Amino acid sequence: MKQHVVSALVENRAGTLSRVSGLFSRRGFNIDSLTVGETEDTSISRMTIAVSGDNSVLEQIIKQLSKLVDVIAVQELDASSCIRREIMLVKIQTNETTRAAVLEIAGIFRSRIIDVSPVTITIEATGDIEKLNGLLLLLRPYGILELARTGLVALERGSKVLAVPSLNLSN
Repeated sequence: MKQHVVSALVENRAGTLSRVSGLFSRRGFNIDSLTVGETEDTSISRMTIAVSGDNSVLEQIIKQLSKLVDVIAVQELDASSCIRREIMLVKIQTNETTRAAVLEIAGIFRSRIIDVSPVTITIEATGDIEKLNGLLLLLRPYGILELARTGLVALERGSKVLAVPSLNLSN
């Protein structure tokens, strides 16, 4: 199954997230990742939804989302023409002998060390999913104590934007 990324502009009000996630559960679609945040207009939020399925599943999702009153605009973001990022915090078990190796791995992945204790290092990493999974693969042998990921955020490259449809006032 292919992973699709759907971007939606929605009304920033109570219940919108519940209605959108309810649509997915009622239809039996699993959400791989869902992130929501205000846009430059505080009355509008952007939802980035990652979902796995074939093209017919994607079409169904876009059609159903478009029917919701709270949804202003919705589109699939093509992997070849969008920027995708995720933030990850990972706490690694360390000691005097493993600390240098963990710091070196974090440096290779251009990650930031955000907390250090005598027995742990907490790393912040930003990047695409493959980069973050690669970092985790190398850190696993040292002992991952905690892991938190934001979920995917994405925007179209270049000047293409998902915009609020403008009102035609020239009647």
